[in-house]
Amino acid sequence: MKDLPSSIQKSPRLNQWIAIGPGKQITAYSGKVELGQGIGAALTQIACEELGLTPQQLQLVAGHTGCSPDELWTAGSQSIEVGGAALRCAGAQARALFARAAASVLGVAEESLRVERGIFSSAQTQRVTDYWSLAGEVDLSVEITGDAPLRSPCDYRIAGLSLARPDLPAKLSGAAFVHDFALPGMLHARVLRGPHTSCRLEPVAKEALAAALTALPGVTAVVHSGNFLAIAGADEEELVRALVKAQKIVGWTKPQKLCVQGEIEEMLPAMACESSVVHLAGAPQTPVTQHRARYSRPYLAHASIGPSCAVADPSGGPSSHLTIWSHTQGPHFLRDQIASALGREKNEVDVIHMPGAGCYGHNGADDVAFDAAFIAEMLGTPVRVQWMREDELSHSPFGSASLVEIEAGLDAGGKISSWHLQVWSHTHIKRPGWDEGINLLGAWAIEPAIPEPKDKDVSLPAGGGQRNAIAIYDLPHQAVTHHFITRSPLRVSALRSLGAYANTFAIESFLDELAAKVETDPVTFRLRHLADPRARAVIEAVAKASGWRQPGAEIANTGMGIGFGRYKNRSAYCAVVARVRVEEKVHVEKVWAVVDAGRVVNPDGLTNQIEGGIIQSLSWTLKEAVTWSESGITSQTWDGYPILTFDEVPEVEVLLLDRIDEPSLGCGEAAAGPTAAAVANAVAHALGVRARHLPLTAERLTRLIDET
Repeated sequence: MKDLPSSIQKSPRLNQWIAIGPGKQITAYSGKVELGQGIGAALTQIACEELGLTPQQLQLVAGHTGCSPDELWTAGSQSIEVGGAALRCAGAQARALFARAAASVLGVAEESLRVERGIFSSAQTQRVTDYWSLAGEVDLSVEITGDAPLRSPCDYRIAGLSLARPDLPAKLSGAAFVHDFALPGMLHARVLRGPHTSCRLEPVAKEALAAALTALPGVTAVVHSGNFLAIAGADEEELVRALVKAQKIVGWTKPQKLCVQGEIEEMLPAMACESSVVHLAGAPQTPVTQHRARYSRPYLAHASIGPSCAVADPSGGPSSHLTIWSHTQGPHFLRDQIASALGREKNEVDVIHMPGAGCYGHNGADDVAFDAAFIAEMLGTPVRVQWMREDELSHSPFGSASLVEIEAGLDAGGKISSWHLQVWSHTHIKRPGWDEGINLLGAWAIEPAIPEPKDKDVSLPAGGGQRNAIAIYDLPHQAVTHHFITRSPLRVSALRSLGAYANTFAIESFLDELAAKVETDPVTFRLRHLADPRARAVIEAVAKASGWRQPGAEIANTGMGIGFGRYKNRSAYCAVVARVRVEEKVHVEKVWAVVDAGRVVNPDGLTNQIEGGIIQSLSWTLKEAVTWSESGITSQTWDGYPILTFDEVPEVEVLLLDRIDEPSLGCGEAAAGPTAAAVANAVAHALGVRARHLPLTAERLTRLIDET
């Protein structure tokens, strides 16, 4: 038996992945869900190649706990790398089983068969058969062995093409999103919460509070349990108007005094932490020159354009089956945690994934699903809950702030001789299903309250706060120390790329600073420390594509910068060059990116992912930061938490280096860190001063220039 993909090991039976029907179709099941990243098309292509089908003959069902395999979360850029490998393995075994049956029916040698459009044929006979005719002859309730031969990528006809995304028509017509989903007799609900996740309801008589809220126009029901309070009604517009009045009726006790917000560089090292050396290699050499610098990123919100939403149906009462429609990234974990919080068995609850606004991280999708489930249970009727903008920007988890300090030595030849990186940060994952306990905001509020689990981070090689903290360059000595801050003033969890954004930004900014010390071009300096041919190829390609700092082409207040990284040090390679113009603020004029993600399944989908990652990183790098006061979150609206606007999006050019003979590599989060570094390095090139702390706002840059 060959080594099986991790998802196959978790769901080892073939009928968990493949089914014949409905009609003249085949159904492929996946636990990796469509979040807007286009994996529905790519996974369809992978399955079609192994099964010998056209995309029209395959139905992909993903993220349905009643029938889909449990593939943990759709996260970490693993949908194609892990989920695609699993579907490929399952498809190959299904094809092999049906080919054996077809050979028997047709009376030909199995190796003479070919399958196209689901039809098995052979040059040894004019007769044909197909999957659907053979369905009664093949038992799919067998374990996947991994012995079935995979089709050679050289023979691919569908994978490698830019197949149109099957999810877009419904999304463009407004029929796809959970926000637009409705059930007969459904009530709308809104949950009342304070300005911080630790706020508690002021003591008040339950009956009096319920009476006051029910008296509001549009409110037909109130759900109150411990510190969980919600209002419900048949008309959503009326309910939202009632919510404004309800918020004036309800009082909240302030949380324990929050730490005073200040610069991340000063805040994080002052917090209690657990320190450990997570990487140590080589011995330091005596340096001729030494350099040390600190870099930081603030707490970041997911800031999804559409607030989180979910629908729950108790099917008639508390003792019947509970179905939840959610844009969660982990349907099976969410099902398990909701069932546990409600005192139900897992088989009494189903979670069905439906598209939401997208987030690429742990936003409010899981929390609002619990809200809907709990309210539906209490009222015994279908319920739809949508968070308000203020909820989304104050109660969903934030991405953790990070501080990175690097100290390095250079030898007489201008090469790095020693390297020590330290990172201070909180946990970067606290999703439902992560470690022990229940990670659902509403579950911590109901009565009896379910305790909030302690924070724990992800260890290397994937890493949480220390993801990509090990520099990929060839260094004679390298040490990495992780200072894990056990408590955060804000609720934190997974945000796209976890610690890789801050760590890559810091490493790549620091490399430019070292290059300047030895008066060497930044591209040349990187190549001097890189032997990996694939790493060198993406850097050289992006330098060529961008016309890297051609002599005589410089314009005042304009700069070019480069950033490079290999996501998790084992997934896609990505090199980015940014050209900026600095006036009253930083204007990013153009971004070039070159990506090596191994074998490319859907070029357009991969390009979209890199483009989206670049744009989100630009928003983080130039604008975004969570703010708070002693009483709670103050960046609760777009005014307080601005994001990149459409007219600020630069021209983006992406070049893919397709490695057809290499495994496909995760790429969705590969561009975040390199983009931040490229912009920061371009700003330094334009201004002649180094900005080390994000975001690169006009106020921050002005202050930096004044101090220089």
